[in-house]
Amino acid sequence: MNATPTAREPRPERHRPTRTDRLLAALGGLVSAYVSLAVADLVSFWVRPEAGPVAAVGGTVVDSTPAAVKEWAIRVFGESDKTVLQLGILLLLAALALGVGLLALRHQLLGTAAVAAFGVLGAVAAVTRPDSTSAMDAVPSLVGAAAGALLLYVLIGRLLTPKPGTARADRRGFLIVAASTGLAATGAAALARAVGTPVQENAAASRAALRLPRPASPAPAVPAGAQLDVPGISPFVTPNHDFYRVDTALIVPKVDAGRWRLRVHGSGVREERTLTLRELMARPVVERDITLNCVSNPVGGPYAGNARWLGVRLADLLREAGVRPPSEGGPADQLVARSVDGMTIGTPVETVMDGRDALLAFGMNGEPLPFTHGFPVRMLVPGLYGYVSACKWIESIELTTFAAYDAYWVPRGWAAQAPVKTQSRIDTPRGLDRPAAGIVMIAGVAWAQHRGIRRVEVRIDDGPWQDARLAAEDSSDTWRQWVHPWAAAPGHHTLTVRATDGTGTTQPEHRTDTMPDGAQGWHSVEVTVKGG
Repeated sequence: MNATPTAREPRPERHRPTRTDRLLAALGGLVSAYVSLAVADLVSFWVRPEAGPVAAVGGTVVDSTPAAVKEWAIRVFGESDKTVLQLGILLLLAALALGVGLLALRHQLLGTAAVAAFGVLGAVAAVTRPDSTSAMDAVPSLVGAAAGALLLYVLIGRLLTPKPGTARADRRGFLIVAASTGLAATGAAALARAVGTPVQENAAASRAALRLPRPASPAPAVPAGAQLDVPGISPFVTPNHDFYRVDTALIVPKVDAGRWRLRVHGSGVREERTLTLRELMARPVVERDITLNCVSNPVGGPYAGNARWLGVRLADLLREAGVRPPSEGGPADQLVARSVDGMTIGTPVETVMDGRDALLAFGMNGEPLPFTHGFPVRMLVPGLYGYVSACKWIESIELTTFAAYDAYWVPRGWAAQAPVKTQSRIDTPRGLDRPAAGIVMIAGVAWAQHRGIRRVEVRIDDGPWQDARLAAEDSSDTWRQWVHPWAAAPGHHTLTVRATDGTGTTQPEHRTDTMPDGAQGWHSVEVTVKGG
């Protein structure tokens, strides 16, 4: 007897999307992307904050961006360049997410797969970063992508499958799912940020508990006349919170001082050494006032600051390890400092060991280094731009040669060696100011680290150069304030400054760009003096 075939249950008909559904689908893509990033952010707090997809992709973008574009970003956005970059990445992701939502409305699985693909890209970026030490760095992007893909599949399903007994999409269910998951992800990520990770908590606790040693060689007292009483002039000592920051770290490394180690190795090192912070601070400690400035600082720019640093002499540590400079027959002419975030900075060994106060610093203006300035230890060498000397969050020093290795910035168009150029800046009056007629104090700072400032001159319009009064000099490694009283007449005027360093060399007039080894030229401002 033949069995009678049973009729198949008809599949529920797919809802034909309307304009409202397409708008909701785009919103679904946006919400799914947001949840994906929030979940990834949450997971990264327990893996490593730098492994989050925005930080990982952003770091890759920074590394691959042409140097000229980076310089443009610094000029236009200043120290907010990293925030602008991250915002740009988020806006691009938002635009892509809207498109993915619309794609999923037409091809549900394909749209879901697109979300997963973005997660894979984020994971690849995370594990290929220079500071990545584990495949676990891929986890935040992969988990976030899985959460976003699942949410998008569910949301689009609400739009494609009609509610029972109707021909309409389940829009109410769509909105409930989107809102509840979005709020849950936001709350979880916010809670994680508020609580902090164990790594961050330990790092903060280690900094708070750190007690700086007394210097065996304290800095000389700052001369009484080093700080001029002129409103608007840069203070002789730059407060830590005002000190400039230019680096490539999208997330500031938080290093536990108790776990920090410094490795010294390479060509000419008699015996490789690894030091703890406690061992470093047990060495003879020196305190020095040193002005730092960034090679990205344009003429008259803000990326310079002066601070009192506490640390140990790098040359002493190198000599104990058997290192000799090239002038004494040493095989290495380059010291490559490596940061915990993978940054490499190359410094001439001869310069480090020529007697200047090249330091491994752990104190800044009387307190442990702030995290943004390299806690627990950074390197600095007076007379060299930061990109060839001032490695923050340092974790290793390798002795090698310039012929054998190019540090991070060299393949990107910057010079391998870059002594600081003589610079002077007008702090007050500022450009486009409208001072009243009468005596106007023109004042600012000038610097030529390790050479010092011998003279500063000011010119009004096309008139003769006039000597400014110099503040007392602290040392040749610090900037020097200057002031010139001007009998200002009503009208539009151009004020120009130039400096002469301790070798007798005067700043050239012609302006050059910051690349490849620092800007030079006279700084000018234009003001309009109001009638008396």
